[in-house]
Amino acid sequence: MARNILHGQIKRVKLNRPSHLPYLSDFFCTSGHTPGDPDEQVGITKGKARAKTRKETMKGNVSAATVIKNSSHRDGSIYKNSCLDVCRVKNRAETQLEPMMLSDPVDCFPDRRRCCLHFVSDMMQIFSLKLAKVPNHTSSIQLYGYIAARDFLDNSLNYIVNHSRDNSFTVRQGSLIEMTGPKRGITMTCVVLVEYDMRVKNGEQEEDDLQLIDGATDFSEVTTPSVPFMNRINGDYGAVDITLARVVNAVEATIDVIISEVQGGFSLSLSSFVIVGGVRQGIELFHDIIGESCVLTKRHVIAVEMDGWMHLKLKVGQKGFKNDDLERYCRFKADIHGCARRQIMLEHASILLKVTWSTLPP
Repeated sequence: MARNILHGQIKRVKLNRPSHLPYLSDFFCTSGHTPGDPDEQVGITKGKARAKTRKETMKGNVSAATVIKNSSHRDGSIYKNSCLDVCRVKNRAETQLEPMMLSDPVDCFPDRRRCCLHFVSDMMQIFSLKLAKVPNHTSSIQLYGYIAARDFLDNSLNYIVNHSRDNSFTVRQGSLIEMTGPKRGITMTCVVLVEYDMRVKNGEQEEDDLQLIDGATDFSEVTTPSVPFMNRINGDYGAVDITLARVVNAVEATIDVIISEVQGGFSLSLSSFVIVGGVRQGIELFHDIIGESCVLTKRHVIAVEMDGWMHLKLKVGQKGFKNDDLERYCRFKADIHGCARRQIMLEHASILLKVTWSTLPP
């Protein structure tokens, strides 16, 4: 069930699952389970063809994600898997759809047609990615590759992380992997395929690199919890923990950050906090050194429950003064369209936070 909004009124409507993207679990019998199922089995890990029970791969409350059989990029089996044709995995293009950010509530789809309807819908929100295991117990690694979602809107790659080998980054075991996306909200009125190919840089040549994780996992719109949960994606040379949830009756929040009147360099961290299924969950959005006035090039798109609140936390510190970090908080109430701004004046900079609300196409 979803809600549709007509001239500011919310009505519940039933959304039919599109016929062109059926349950992948109908084909593979791999997912569609509730995390924590004691009978859960882990799918075949690429290159080693080994199945592990949940007890062998679980620690604490982390469930082992199921990797779809024959979904490896390294050996090309994902492109030969006829069952994955429904997701058009041979299409390697990035999604061209942007958040439907509008100032006029009547003009919903200016490039398609005019309407007066706004739809809230269930969306997938990925809250964090963490490097859970690294090869050979090293303290840090050079990592590259991608993690992307495919939903029924266009089936193209909606990147959550995307780094080329020449643009690899250093990350330590137990640390968060900075998310570079998604480009738009991930609709979850149908099954969502999360596809990944992450590798460890291990020398001058690509053939010397180690495969961290490789394959795809599907998440059913019926069984994916509406509270945050963590899955562990196990690979040949490590593992990644992914925390996500199905956000019910959600809208898109697109966050833009404009920094001006900079007086010297300072560190800036930006985090978001939302309530999902009654649970408060944080998302780390940005952390870097600011040296001059700028507009942050990376936009952040977050799924927020309709009528709920999104909180933003800014942490600002001058170089060399870790104990003098300054924190500022502000909040924004979810809406079907429109824009809200908060100006934060600091001693050494002015920071404008702009949040634009939008909905996914029906």
